[in-house]
Amino acid sequence: MKPKRFIVLDRDGTIIVKYPYLSEPDKVELIPGAAQALRELRELGFGLVVVTNQSAIGRGYLNYEDLQHIHERLVFLLQAEGAYLDGIYFCPHTPEDDCLCRKPKTGLLELASQELGFEYKSCIVIGDNKCDIELGRNVKALTILVRTSEGSLVTKDRSVPPDYIVDDIREAVWTIRDMLAKEQLPS
Repeated sequence: MKPKRFIVLDRDGTIIVKYPYLSEPDKVELIPGAAQALRELRELGFGLVVVTNQSAIGRGYLNYEDLQHIHERLVFLLQAEGAYLDGIYFCPHTPEDDCLCRKPKTGLLELASQELGFEYKSCIVIGDNKCDIELGRNVKALTILVRTSEGSLVTKDRSVPPDYIVDDIREAVWTIRDMLAKEQLPS
């Protein structure tokens, strides 16, 4: 049975350590506790999908094959700790390309929801960047900003306030678990 609700995750700075234009699979490093957090979200009945901007391709820092190897390494590291993703969706374009798939635009999230069979308005978007929160706001989803990586800077920007601000993805799980217990998650 497919999960009815999904968690939409940013990649860099949310579940893996952020590097400027990550281009080498051996540099993929899980943020401590990320795999456990994803396992717990799965146990709570959520599907898990990564939606990520990867302008390094558009900028020529890496190609599609390089990105595939990076994602294979990510999946391998997660699976080694018993965590699984339902999909990884990425935008290869630069901001100047003004495409429909680059966050905070909703194209990738809409594609993921069609392919994986979930209603994107009932998802929870978790990320460390303003564009993650804007993406969630653009589809009227619940948003959680993690303070890992860029999240600490984003908390100071009040132009796009998240629904929740937490230290990391582990604390995001605690927040979601608490909302479930209190039946406070929107349907």
